[in-house]
Formats: sequence, C-alpha cells, structure tokens
Amino acid sequence: MENLCLVFLLIISFVFPVLGQGGLKTGFYSSSCPNAESIVKSTVQAEFNKDPTIAAGLLRLHFHDCFVQGCDGSVLISGSSAERNAVTNTGLRGFEVIDDAKSQLEASCPGVVSCADILALAARDAVDLVGGPSWGVPTGRRDGRNSSSSEAMNLPSPFDTVEVQRSKFADKGLDDHDLVTLVGAHTIGQTDCRFFSYRLYNFTKTGNADPSIDQQFLTQLKTICPKDGDGLKKVDLDKDSQLNFDVSFFKNVRNGNGILESDQRLLGDSSTKDVVDKYAGSIRGLLGLRFNYNFKQAMIKMSSIEVKSGTDGEIRKVCSRFNHYY
Repeated sequence: MENLCLVFLLIISFVFPVLGQGGLKTGFYSSSCPNAESIVKSTVQAEFNKDPTIAAGLLRLHFHDCFVQGCDGSVLISGSSAERNAVTNTGLRGFEVIDDAKSQLEASCPGVVSCADILALAARDAVDLVGGPSWGVPTGRRDGRNSSSSEAMNLPSPFDTVEVQRSKFADKGLDDHDLVTLVGAHTIGQTDCRFFSYRLYNFTKTGNADPSIDQQFLTQLKTICPKDGDGLKKVDLDKDSQLNFDVSFFKNVRNGNGILESDQRLLGDSSTKDVVDKYAGSIRGLLGLRFNYNFKQAMIKMSSIEVKSGTDGEIRKVCSRFNHYY
C-alpha cells in the first residue's frame, strides 16, 4: 500500500507540477510557447550589442515594476497618470526592448506570454550579459489592470536613510540581506549629477561636502559635476567597472566611494554594514561567487512580490496598453 501511494504521488508530481511562490514555476511556457525565453534573450542580446548600458536599464525597470503593485508589468503602461510618468521613475529606460520582445512573442504565440514575465526574463538576461549570474526564472505572472503614478511615489529613493530603505523593503517581504544584495545591482548603471551633487556642495544645508565621501573621490566628483553645472550629466554608480557585474560596488561603499547617499548610508547601520563588509572583503573571487549566488536568490524572491497568476489580471496584447482599449 505504501508503495502504491508513493507511485501515485510521483504521477501527481509529473502531471501537476508543484508551483512556486505566487503560482509561478520555471518552464511555465515550455508547452504553450516553447521559444518564449529564447525570443526574449535574443532581443535583449541584440539591444545589448548596440548599447551595453541597456543592461542596467532593464534591471532597474523590473525592480521598479515589482515595488509598485507587485511584478505585474504596470510600469510599462503609457499615459500621463501612469506609473512610468511618476517623478520617482525618472530616467527609466528599456521600454522599447520589452515592446520588441512582446511583438515577436505575439507573432509566435499570441495571447500567451505576459509583459510582466518578459520584464523578469529580460532582467535575468541583462545580468547574464554583463558577467553576472544566470538563474531559472519562475514564470506564470499575469499583467495588472491598473497603473497609477501616485502609487509609485513610495519607491526606494537615493535620498532614503537606511531606516526608510529597510521599511520599504520589509513592506515587500524583503529583509536587510535582500536589501543590500539587491542594491548591489548598482555595480552596473549610472545616475545623474542632480541626484547626488548636494553631497558635494551643500550637504545637510551646511555648505560643506558629505564627510563620508573619500577626499580624493570628492575632488573627482566635483570635476565631473561642477557646482551649478549640468545636472543631467551621467556618472557611473560603480567607478571601477560600470559594465561588469562584480563586487567592486561594495568595495567602493566601504571606502567612501559610494555615489548615492542611500548606498553610502548602508555602511552606517550595523546590520547592513555587515553584509556590505562580507561582499567587499579582500578575497574578491570567493566573495564574487557568494554575491552572485545571493543575488540570484534575492532576484527570484523579489520577482515574486504580489504577483498575479491564474485568472487574475490579463495577458496584454501590447505592453503599453491595457486590453480593454482594444
């Protein structure tokens, strides 16, 4: 009898695969759209070949989607009152890559692959292309039917204290370790002078520089971002290897070379400092491997935030518009 029960359980597990968090599972499209992941990957690769900085853009796009209403593609909706037009989403890019992949997927298997899943897959492929880890992305998300710029106003900000960052991440079920690990995505990407120049010239309204900035680095930053200069000028978030996914970002934070105040402040809290120090230690190779492993685990956890699956939401025909507009 025991053997019969075991056989029955094995049959059930093959016929009805166990779903992950939120009803997601890797290989969700293996039957319904077997080329789904390869189509997304080739689309990201083609854009990356033209502009390697798009990798950071796609990673940020997925992050900003997940932190507002969950990972439901709501950030992709166009419109004056939609999420993507919130001031907190200034500078988001990569929309055309997602649109391109969606267009190809609709031609191959119409009405099957969600825009939310395309975002999650594109983020994974982007990280892989800059030398970071790859991972099996649990899929099966459905697209949300609401997108509001006002709901995007509570996104993590470069001006947040550690306490505020911790609260915002905790609200999404992410702990301090997840927080620091995911902020490690700043090993690639850029920001504008306007988002940190106050640290150089008028920190806390004193007219002085932020004392936590390394003095040599401060001189470099003032050259790049002169007082009353072009606030839109781009600066690498990782001064050593902006196009390589590695642990140098954490070394920069440890050494007072963090660009954003929110990043540098991670060193001032005992809990987040402990994680930064572990990633930034001297044995670069081993620490790189640990960060890579932890990053993919944190990404899987983040990409499961408040997902819609089953009969919730919809599968959009075009990522920038809800289906009811057709």
